[in-house]
Amino acid sequence: MSGAHTFLVTGGAGFLGINLARFLLEKDQRVVSLDIAPFDYPDARDRIVEHRGDIRNPEDVRRALDGVDIVVHGAAALPLYKPADIYSTDVDGTRTVLEESVRAGVRRFIHVSSTAVYGVPDHHPLLETDPMQGVGPYGEAKVVAERVCEAFRAQGLCLPILRPKSFIGPERLGVFAMLYEWARDGHNFPILGKGNNRYQYLDVEDLCEAIWLSATLPEERVNDTFNLGAREFGTPRTDFQAVLDRAGHGKRIVSLPLKPAILALRILEKLGLSPLYKWIYETVGEESFVSIEKAERVLGFAPKYSNRDALLRNYEWFLAHPPAAQGGVSHRVPWKQGALKLAKLFF
Repeated sequence: MSGAHTFLVTGGAGFLGINLARFLLEKDQRVVSLDIAPFDYPDARDRIVEHRGDIRNPEDVRRALDGVDIVVHGAAALPLYKPADIYSTDVDGTRTVLEESVRAGVRRFIHVSSTAVYGVPDHHPLLETDPMQGVGPYGEAKVVAERVCEAFRAQGLCLPILRPKSFIGPERLGVFAMLYEWARDGHNFPILGKGNNRYQYLDVEDLCEAIWLSATLPEERVNDTFNLGAREFGTPRTDFQAVLDRAGHGKRIVSLPLKPAILALRILEKLGLSPLYKWIYETVGEESFVSIEKAERVLGFAPKYSNRDALLRNYEWFLAHPPAAQGGVSHRVPWKQGALKLAKLFF
């Protein structure tokens, strides 16, 4: 599929949305954003078509699909949302966008899923053929959403499903803002356990490249499911230390005993005093990486950034764009640190 296309990006005002919009605009593509949040990026606002609306509302989706031939479905309610909102957005919303896309004659639908569909696995690297067993409302909803996508693919829609690892880069805050703030302010940074477990991330630019490949390569190559992650990655200890080293205060990664720390975080989460949800603190001490061999072989996916590169790119952006306030549930704003802000005093 060569030439100029009109892309609808659901969740277009979010972290992935703005990075993808900029990426597509550089390739002279037309971009339409559908999001409940305003598209408030001055560098791109006048170059895209913005629709404010909810993916759960068929009329909003129908209006945004006018003239669109490729959909990139990135909108999702993240784990800090209420379970009912996660399911209605990530499952019902996905179904609504699919139904309206078919009705509008969309030629290709790219679904941005997550490696959360694998749950807490017992082996690595993870392959696309491994069973899906999502943990918690978000992981479970992502599994169901993929099943919905597979049903539409079986009916003839070209529907690449991408399963990225946690992706980072410019505009990403969320839980990573805590690492960047502590590094900037000259504090050591705590990690659960020894931090020697291999843990893979993904740079958002590499994710945008994978989306582009999925949108432009022949249908018979892309109409499948692909894991995405950095090719080069280390451990939380080595990769997070790179950020502390860049900050230049001589600070270090500090290990916390795993079991007591998890118990404390469980209590703080129940009390609403911690931004860290179970999926983060229960898995950060475990190995977590996927095989990207299929995406490399079939799509020609060639990630440019290592974990360290991605974290440092994100940190430099953070320094240049210090957030004004904390408190949100999306990746675009720093999450409230709660009781963990007090912990900063001891590191």
